Amino acid sequence: MSESDDKVFEIACPHCGTVIWVDGETRGVLKSEKGARKKESFDDLLVREKKKIEGMATKFEATASLEKQKKDKAKEAFEKAFTGSGEEPIVKD
Repeated sequence: MSESDDKVFEIACPHCGTVIWVDGETRGVLKSEKGARKKESFDDLLVREKKKIEGMATKFEATASLEKQKKDKAKEAFEKAFTGSGEEPIVKD
């Protein structure tokens, strides 16, 4: 190892993984490299996807309920219109 190598310090950030090389004499940064992006764990991915699926199920149920309410209102209006005409409505479910 040469004398110049002894005066350069390599410092790695434990949080982001960035590595910098500092000159011991001048205390200047000689070089820096950004750390590799932290990959999401498989468990985190599963949790996020499970929440997304639950959200979709909730939205689907709400939409189905709204459509049922619309159908019921239309059925009531249909029956009301026929009762006003004096005829018996034929309603199929």
